[in-house]
Amino acid sequence: SDRLQQLNSIGFVWDPREVSWNGTFYQLCAFKTRHGHCNVSQYDPRYKSLGLWVIYQRLLYKRNALNSNYIQKMNSIGFVWDHRENV
Repeated sequence: SDRLQQLNSIGFVWDPREVSWNGTFYQLCAFKTRHGHCNVSQYDPRYKSLGLWVIYQRLLYKRNALNSNYIQKMNSIGFVWDHRENV
C-alpha cells in the first residue's frame, strides 16, 4: 500500500530488536578489528555489555534459538561459537 511505501521511504524501523542486534554486531566487528578476535570478556569494564551480549548469542545458538541471519553474520566475521575450543 501507499502508506507502507511512505513509511519505508522515510526509514521506518519495523523491528527495533533487529536494529539493536545489528548495532551490537557492529560493535563486535569494531572489537574484532581492534583486537583480532571476537572473544569479548564480560569482566573487562570497557566491554562488559558487549561481552554479555556475546555470551547470550552463544547460548541462543546452543539452544538452536538464534535467527539464521544472525548466525550467518556472526560466521562471516569468524565468530567462534564454542570459545573453549579456541583456548
